[in-house]
Amino acid sequence: MNIQELLPFLIPLVLVELALLGYTIHHILTHDHYKRGNRALWLVIAIIGMEFIGPVLYFIFGKEES
Repeated sequence: MNIQELLPFLIPLVLVELALLGYTIHHILTHDHYKRGNRALWLVIAIIGMEFIGPVLYFIFGKEES
């Protein structure tokens, strides 16, 4: 397979991934209370686990209900 054949699938995936990461980091930085952990912990998890896993973990386990 050629990389050009995969681009129509990869570009939207990367854009969604970056948008989710951006929203997660914004949410972490603008809120003070978390179910578990603290701001620094969730920033590290979100950035290191950048590919969907970090942001999804934050929204499942870290985000406090409003």
